[in-house]
Amino acid sequence: MIRTTMLTGVALMALVPVHAVAAPAARAGAAPAPVAPPLAAAPIDAQEASREDIIITAPVQRREDEVLQGTSVLKGDALTRSLRPTIGETLAQLPGVSATSFGPNSSRPVLRGLQGERIRVLTDGIGSIDVSNTSVDHAVAINPLLADRIEVLRGPSALLFGSSALGGVVNVIDSRIPRAIPENGFRLSGIGTYGSAADERTGQLAGDVALGRLVLHADGSYTATSDLRIGGFALTPARRAEALASSLVPPDPADPEPINFAANAAIRNRLPNTASETWTAGFGASYIGDTGMIGISYGHYDSLYGVPVRYATQLGEGQEAPRIDIVQNRVDLRAEVETGGEILERIKFRAGHATYRHFELEPDGEIATRFFNNGLEGRLEIIQAKRGVWSGASGVQFFNRQFNVDGEEAFLPRSETNQTGLFTLQQLDFGRFKAEAGARYEFTDLSARTPDGDLRFFDGRRDFGAFSGSIGGSYGLTDNVRAGLNFSYTERAPSAEELFANGGHPATQAYELGNPTFRLERSVGIEATLHAHGDGYSFDLAAYYNDFSNFISENQVDQAVCEAAASPSGRDVDLPCFQFLQGDARYYGVEAKGSLTLGQIADFKINADLLGDYVRADLDNLGPAPRIPPARVLGGLEAQSDRINGRVEVEHVFVQNRLAGFETRTVDYTMVNASIAFSPFGRDSGTTLLVSANNLFDVDARRHASFLKDFAPLAGRDIRVTARFGF
Repeated sequence: MIRTTMLTGVALMALVPVHAVAAPAARAGAAPAPVAPPLAAAPIDAQEASREDIIITAPVQRREDEVLQGTSVLKGDALTRSLRPTIGETLAQLPGVSATSFGPNSSRPVLRGLQGERIRVLTDGIGSIDVSNTSVDHAVAINPLLADRIEVLRGPSALLFGSSALGGVVNVIDSRIPRAIPENGFRLSGIGTYGSAADERTGQLAGDVALGRLVLHADGSYTATSDLRIGGFALTPARRAEALASSLVPPDPADPEPINFAANAAIRNRLPNTASETWTAGFGASYIGDTGMIGISYGHYDSLYGVPVRYATQLGEGQEAPRIDIVQNRVDLRAEVETGGEILERIKFRAGHATYRHFELEPDGEIATRFFNNGLEGRLEIIQAKRGVWSGASGVQFFNRQFNVDGEEAFLPRSETNQTGLFTLQQLDFGRFKAEAGARYEFTDLSARTPDGDLRFFDGRRDFGAFSGSIGGSYGLTDNVRAGLNFSYTERAPSAEELFANGGHPATQAYELGNPTFRLERSVGIEATLHAHGDGYSFDLAAYYNDFSNFISENQVDQAVCEAAASPSGRDVDLPCFQFLQGDARYYGVEAKGSLTLGQIADFKINADLLGDYVRADLDNLGPAPRIPPARVLGGLEAQSDRINGRVEVEHVFVQNRLAGFETRTVDYTMVNASIAFSPFGRDSGTTLLVSANNLFDVDARRHASFLKDFAPLAGRDIRVTARFGF
C-alpha cells in the first residue's frame, strides 16, 4: 500500500501544472508563487545526457572533472569500439577496471580489485535484479547492446546507491523508457556486428515514435556465438604438465568413465562449451510534459550459454561441461517533475521489479540446479533548488530480494533480503573552491530457511544498521586544473551468501561456507584526485587508500571445517573447502588517464592517449588478497577527422606474483589492437562502419581476477566488423 501510494503521487506530480506542486499554501495577501517557464519538448536531463563530461548517474549532475572520486564515461565511438556481449569485457579497458572473465559469456566488472557483492551493476540507476553477484559463472542480465552510455563511479560517491557499492557502481543508461520527444517525431537506431573469434553474430534494433507528447519505444536484439577461438592451449603450462603426469598413471578399473588427462592437456585453439545464444525484447512508453515525465517499460532477457570446462589435471578431480539457461522478465518505472520552487528543483522516482530464473544444465540437457530470484528496487530523489553556493539532493531507497536455489548444487538456503536506505549529498560551490559531504544510513534485514523449513542460524534472521559518510573538497589551481581530496567512512552489511552459504559449488571448485555471526564490514578511506582539461589535452589522476576492519573474504581452510558444517545435512564434501572469514585488510592504488593532441595532418587531428592502473591488497595474517589484477598500461595513437577515425593501441599487463595461498602465478602479456571507423555523414550523424582487429598477434592472455585463468584464456585474434546507424 505504501509503495502504491508513493508511485501514484509521483505520477500525478509529473502531470499536473507546475504551480500545483511548487507553490506554498495560499495565505491572505500572499503573492502567487512564480511559475517556472516551460522547457519545450525535452525537459529532463536530455541535453545533459548527450554531454560526455556530465555524470548523470549522480543525483546532482556534475562534470566528470568535478567529481571527487575516479569516474569514467563510455559513449559514442568509444562505446561502439569497446562493445562486447558482456558488461565486464565492454568496460575492461577503462582505468581501474578489470573483469572476472569466467569465459566469454559471463564477465562482471572488477573495480579497484573489488568484485562480486561490492560492485553494483545498474540499469538506469536500478540494480540488475539477477544472481550475478552470487557466483562468477552467472551472467549479468543486462545487454550492453542497449546502452546509450555507460558510467562507472568508484569510491564513496557510489554509496548513494547502496552500501554494497563500496567498490563502485556501473550504470548502463538506455532509452527503453524514452526521456525526450524525438525531433522529427520518430527515432530509429540499430547495430550489427560480426566477430571472428567466436563467430559472433549480433543484431539490435530500436525505435521511438511520438504521438503528441506520448512517446512509444520498442527494441530487440539477438546474439549467437560458437566456441571461442583462443591463442594457444586452454591450460597453462603448469596445468598441462599436471595433466600429462596424471595420464601416465593406469586408470582405475572400477571407474566406468576415466578422464583422459592427455586429451585435456592437448586442447588448443578453441575453448569447448563456450557457445551461446541470447535475445532480448523490450517495450516502453513515456508521457513527456513541459515540466515532467512519467514512463514505464517491459523487458525480456533470454540466454543459453556454455561455461568453460574446468578440466581435471590431477587424479581424483572431476570435471563438468554445464550450460546455463537464463530468463528474466522485468518492469521499470521512471518519473520526474521540475517543481520550479524556491526549495525544491526536481523530484525523481525510479523503480524496477523482475522475476528471474536460471537452470544449470547437464550435458544431456537435464536440469541439475535451479536458481530463482524475485526482486523489487525503488529510489526517490529530491533535488534541492540551488541557493547561492549551496545545492544538494536527498532520497530514500528500498530493495527486496527473494532468492532460492534448488537441486544438486543448492549451496545456499532460501533467503530474503530487505534493505532501506536514507541518503543525502550536499555541495558548496565557491568557484575555485568546492566542498561536498554525503551520508547514508541503511537498515538491512536478512533471513534464511532450509528447504524443509527448519531454522538453522540463530532464529534464521540477522539485522544490521549501517552508516556511511564522506566529506571532501576540491580547489581550482588554475582555470583548467583542479585538485581534490575526499575522506570517507563506510559500513556494509554482510550478504546472504556470506552469512548462509553451506554447500558445494563445482563452478568455482569450492565447498563454500558462510558465517552467520559476521559483523558489519567497515572501511576508512582517503582519495586524492587531479583533473587537468584544456585545449588539446586532458589528464585525470586518482590515488586511494582504504583500511578495512571486519573485511569479508573467501579463503581456503582445512577440509575438516566444511565436513563438520556439512555433517548435519549428510552432504559430501568432495571439493576444496573455502570459508568466508573476517579480518583487517588494506586496499590502495592509483589510476590515471591522459590524452594529448600532437598536431594536425591535412584533415586529421593526431591524438595520443595513455592510461594505467595499479592496486595492492593485503589481508592481515593471510597475506595478499586473492584475484587482484596486476598493474597495466595502455597507450593509443589516433587520427581523427570528421568522417574517418583510425586508432592503434598497445596494452601491457604485468605479471602477478603477489598470490594468495591457493592461487597460481599469472604471466604478463602484451596485446595490440587496431581499428578504423568511417562515418559517411559526419561523426555526429549516428551512422558508423567500424572494422577492428583485437589481439592482433594472437597472444595467450589470462586475467588474474578470473577463477578460470588456468583453464580458459581470453579470446585470440578477433576481427570485428560493426555497422551502426541512427536517425
